[in-house]
Amino acid sequence: MATKKSKTPVTQEAPAKQVAIATAKTLTRAAKKAVKKSAAKKPAASASKTGKIKKTVKTKKGAPKATKPSTKPAKPAEKPAKKPKTNQTAQLLESTVVYEGKVFRVLHDRIIEPGGGESTKDIVRHNGSVVILAVDPGTGKGKSKKDPWIVMERQYRHAAGQFLWELPAGKLEIGEDPLTGAKRELAEETGYQSRNWSKLFEYYASPGFLAESMKVFLADGLVAGDAHPEEDEKIDFRLVKLSELLQMIDKGKIIDGKTLTTVLLYARQLGVKHKK
Repeated sequence: MATKKSKTPVTQEAPAKQVAIATAKTLTRAAKKAVKKSAAKKPAASASKTGKIKKTVKTKKGAPKATKPSTKPAKPAEKPAKKPKTNQTAQLLESTVVYEGKVFRVLHDRIIEPGGGESTKDIVRHNGSVVILAVDPGTGKGKSKKDPWIVMERQYRHAAGQFLWELPAGKLEIGEDPLTGAKRELAEETGYQSRNWSKLFEYYASPGFLAESMKVFLADGLVAGDAHPEEDEKIDFRLVKLSELLQMIDKGKIIDGKTLTTVLLYARQLGVKHKK
């Protein structure tokens, strides 16, 4: 009986192809299982009205809803304005002497401000002044470092239109050393000299238009002498307790700026608490 011939010829490569096909099927099944497992972990999808699949994302309560990214081009960021340097000074364009006297001169200046912009200023130029806080602790039972005696002057001030109580003070000569000027002023106005000198501070009384710098010195260990005031100076002076000066300040009897500033600061440095 004759046998049917196989449609596929038998060759030596057939077993190898069968193994490859079986292996591919096995890998395909494994890949499908892996895809199903990963799909199960993803959040459920809901179909929209249009039939498209729309993913839903769970958000925490109170969290803002996600917004669609804008398709508009972003505006370029504005450059922050440059801050002016605080250590700069004005640029002087022009200066004219309006008045020049014995004590000061007035200038009309045209400047460029440190922050930019042109302006004009009327400035009173002055060589500067010294203020002397001359103190003496006293002797015997009245001796006290926290309530010392202080040299005070009383003189008429035409600009204020009244007599004022003040600390000894005076203007500096051109190029004069401030400490030398302080010693000279104290001796001329009161006759006192001092063994110990120290600088307390420096300030400007009215820097908006007045260029006068006030340098304040402390003088202690006083030695009395003869006063030699200038011809136009009519000065009365006496020693006043610090506690009494503070009471005069509280009552408005002392209204001179340099005296108020110096006495109050000195009392603060000593830790003195005065009662009103």
